[in-house]
Amino acid sequence: MNLETKWLEDFVALANTRSFSASARQRHVTQPAFSRRIRALEQAVGVTLVDRSTTPIGLTSEGQLFLITARNLVEQLNESLSHLRGVSIANEALDIVAAHSLALSFYPPWISRLQKGLGELPTRLVAMNVGEAIHVLREGNCDLMLAYYDPFATMQLDAEVFPSFSIGQVKMLPVSLPDEQGKPLFSIQNDSSIPYLAYTQGAFLGRSVRMLLKNDPLRLKLRTVYETAMAEGLKGMVLQGVGIAWIPDFCIREELKTGKLVRAGDENWDIPLEIRLYRCSLVHKPGVERLWRQMMKLPRDFLQA
Repeated sequence: MNLETKWLEDFVALANTRSFSASARQRHVTQPAFSRRIRALEQAVGVTLVDRSTTPIGLTSEGQLFLITARNLVEQLNESLSHLRGVSIANEALDIVAAHSLALSFYPPWISRLQKGLGELPTRLVAMNVGEAIHVLREGNCDLMLAYYDPFATMQLDAEVFPSFSIGQVKMLPVSLPDEQGKPLFSIQNDSSIPYLAYTQGAFLGRSVRMLLKNDPLRLKLRTVYETAMAEGLKGMVLQGVGIAWIPDFCIREELKTGKLVRAGDENWDIPLEIRLYRCSLVHKPGVERLWRQMMKLPRDFLQA
């Protein structure tokens, strides 16, 4: 197989932009020349990598798999050249994608705790919904993903290709604004209808709540008055006294402690959640490999937030 490094770099650029014209500008070549180089790569590999029938263009299933290899080869080559030229990459930042609620409330104390065991750990964090995060991880466009574990396997992540560490056991709690006596303004025990602040249909946390309510008469009493994909958005509405919502406990610890929020139901209505840190085993970035080895040496309870 006769491959040129520039073809791999072209392919990575195309996967990022999903546009031949934009990629050609980025790679400082004409669009016809860029297209010929992508064709040459496909001929060398022996499969079609790019789905040209869609707008923006997409990758075939073979292309998605090859993208991880291409990124891996380009990164390893660049890192090797950096070493040869005497450039240190010891402090290279790790790119992490995380669910919004985890990025805002869980990540800061967890990474601070981890650094006490491992030392300084430069990172770049981007918050996005779980579906987007999985896509970014699968295409090798991030180093690590922080997400809720999916016991129903709807995320479809092969444990061999995408190994993970369990780093947190948390719960979603039903909460409400308190009334003047400190009791919940809205309670699950009420016989009347209850204003309900819900997660949007595609939100991961919303599926967990729907599973809890699926076969319970309570769902018939809940009157949806607001929807959003983000736990912090629901928290803000609960604090305004609009209704009840299920929110991860790490997002509302301070509010529960000070009495700004109270439980709207007992512990039978809590939803257990597990948080995991994922990586792609096909990507061999030195910083990720080093972190993974170090984490494996730490006591299990040290990894838990």
